[in-house]
Amino acid sequence: MAQIIPFQGLRPLPQYAEQVASPPYDVCSVSEARQQASDPFHFFYITRSEIDLPDNTDVHSAAVYEKAKENLDAMIAAGVLKQDERDCYYIYRLVMQGREQTGLLCASSIDDYKNGIIKKHEFTRPEKEQDRIDHMKTVKAQTGVVFLAYRNVKEIDELISNWKTTHPAENDFTAEDGVRHTVWVVDDPEVTKQITALFQDKVPATYIADGHHRAASAARVAADLGTQAASFFLTAIFPESDLKILDYNRVVKDLNGLSPEQFLEKLHQNFTVQPKGKDAFKPGQKNEFGLYLNGIWYQLTAHPELSSSEDPIAALDVSILQDKILSEILDIHDPRTDKRVDFVGGIRGLAELEKRVDHGGMAAAFSCYPVQLNELFRVADSGQVMPPKSTWFEPKTRDGLVIYRL
Repeated sequence: MAQIIPFQGLRPLPQYAEQVASPPYDVCSVSEARQQASDPFHFFYITRSEIDLPDNTDVHSAAVYEKAKENLDAMIAAGVLKQDERDCYYIYRLVMQGREQTGLLCASSIDDYKNGIIKKHEFTRPEKEQDRIDHMKTVKAQTGVVFLAYRNVKEIDELISNWKTTHPAENDFTAEDGVRHTVWVVDDPEVTKQITALFQDKVPATYIADGHHRAASAARVAADLGTQAASFFLTAIFPESDLKILDYNRVVKDLNGLSPEQFLEKLHQNFTVQPKGKDAFKPGQKNEFGLYLNGIWYQLTAHPELSSSEDPIAALDVSILQDKILSEILDIHDPRTDKRVDFVGGIRGLAELEKRVDHGGMAAAFSCYPVQLNELFRVADSGQVMPPKSTWFEPKTRDGLVIYRL
């Protein structure tokens, strides 16, 4: 069962919350981070501290991590960030385009991660893990949130709803992307005990939705430090009913020596191919794909036998795309390392796919139907992993609203 604990969060004072809060460190480039961090208290100065150093700085150098620590210490000294005096949970609501998702910011057990109570569905890359390990060990804090999901528990839903309606929010602002962020501080010891007990009694497992590298890094830091604080890590846990997965689309640099006509002909082996003209095609159900090629959109419908597998991985649309098109036709066998394929999150829209093909040097783009949350649970429960870049969750939590110190 899930082990979570409240903790003394390091947080911006209410008047600074909007200035401090930043997107996750890994959703933008260095140049984009520099542009966004116009405020001196922006949290990118801690999670992407290379923006505070010369352009030619190695982003994995010790100087970057030391600068992050320096900037965090400076924000504490300036009174921008202050640590709570008692252990708290933090209710975190996000609203995007009228849709709400409300979860709990807490510390989750590293033992749960190691023992499979916190379930994974992606592989991680050692170099990305090492970056966050070096950051955590230098800054002595976990500044990035691991986004977890769990199956709804009525008692937890009711407790969180009741706290929201009977207590004022500590933070409430709308970020530049239009997403509203609201945080309530749960500081009543009796209520925090109830929450801890409910997760321990009612939640058999949680699932990593986003943040596999942050979780893996936290586990390695825990082994290195061996302290009580390091045996937990910062998580935001959301109930299944509140979450929505967006599509995660693909673009390819070439057609493996095939002409567009030859490529389309090969697709007929496993798909029904229908030209759709200039109008972007967004798949409306499983086994449908969009293809953008030479300025024309096509609807690809997988033959029924491709999705009839009992294997939870093979039945995924992203697996069908990988196995029957990228691998079988285009000779792209390892999308994690092959430079001929790139990934475009659904939040960017299908216009971004057209842009990448028309002006970005790509030969073709594929739009996908989103993986469903029950598919993610099924894969994670089976102990398997999805193809890379299978899920894109939106809206995303902001970094800097609550920090877990080591």
